[in-house]
Amino acid sequence: MKEFDYIIIGGGCSGLSLAYELEIYDKLKDKTLAIIEPRKEYIRDKTWSFWKMFEDNFDDCIKKSWNNFSINSPNETKYIECKTTPYQTIDSGLFYQKIITKLKKNKNIYFFKDINEVDQKNSIIFNSVPEIKNSDNELWQHFCGVEIETKNDFFDDEIFNLMDFACDQRNRVHFFYTLPFTKKKALVETTWISELNNNSLKDYEDQIDNYLSNHLNLRECKINFKEIGAIPLFRQKNPIKKNYINIGSMGGMTRLSTGYTFLNIQEQSKYIRENIEHIKKARLFKINKKYDLLDKIFLKVLKNNSSRMGNIFYKMFECQPNIVIKFLSNKSNFKDDLAIISKMPKWLFIKNIF
Repeated sequence: MKEFDYIIIGGGCSGLSLAYELEIYDKLKDKTLAIIEPRKEYIRDKTWSFWKMFEDNFDDCIKKSWNNFSINSPNETKYIECKTTPYQTIDSGLFYQKIITKLKKNKNIYFFKDINEVDQKNSIIFNSVPEIKNSDNELWQHFCGVEIETKNDFFDDEIFNLMDFACDQRNRVHFFYTLPFTKKKALVETTWISELNNNSLKDYEDQIDNYLSNHLNLRECKINFKEIGAIPLFRQKNPIKKNYINIGSMGGMTRLSTGYTFLNIQEQSKYIRENIEHIKKARLFKINKKYDLLDKIFLKVLKNNSSRMGNIFYKMFECQPNIVIKFLSNKSNFKDDLAIISKMPKWLFIKNIF
């Protein structure tokens, strides 16, 4: 079996982001890289969205960008501007195509289907494949989204809907999320925050059909694309292995209260590239611990008070939009955090600290 300087386990978003970062900055000019990925082909399979907080490598993969959004509680709608930090969506198909095209030009980069095809003993290994042991009590963000197309103009593509809580909650937290790409095309997603093993919440197609018909008053459309996913809203304790660096969700790059991961992956990839010659330092990149602390309290409140979460999310956006967006994107300062906390029902959160 062939030996490699670097091995990336998992050729998804985090694995390919890191490989691309290393390649475009010439870190693989005199090094060999093996990427372990079982899929047969790369096709569009995901939608990654975020508020643009800094420049990254994938501006040319953006499907759509918005400067305005709305959020719905059961009884009210709030309209919010985000011009300074627009909300953007990445087309995973364009993302894969860009990276794979670039990587295949380097003869030092190899793709394998199985880790057992390569010699691992002298390699630095970047692992993006989670080893998740699900517990009945852990919370997940699980969802199903469909890209629909209408015959006539239907959507306002200048504004997206971040959260619509005016839907059946079933004693959990449930909202719809709508990204209008054009006046005729939009991604409509049903999203739950709950235990993953609750199969009574997984009639996703019926939920979407009901929302399209009875909420959006849309009777006819065709489905161009469908995605189903689940994001763990908890940290796994992963043992530290010699010459191993966990990346992506496996490396703690998912924000627990939101599921946002894409920009955290880009920051981690940049940090590893800058420190690739120093393996101990390269594994040090983490999301600020204050967010894990605040998110764990928030999720505890959510779990114990699911019926109130629509109003709590709604009240959060009574802060200045840039403060909320910075908080959700891990860029808030202490003053921003206090502003967010001041909008929360204080006694409810204090009870859940302990």
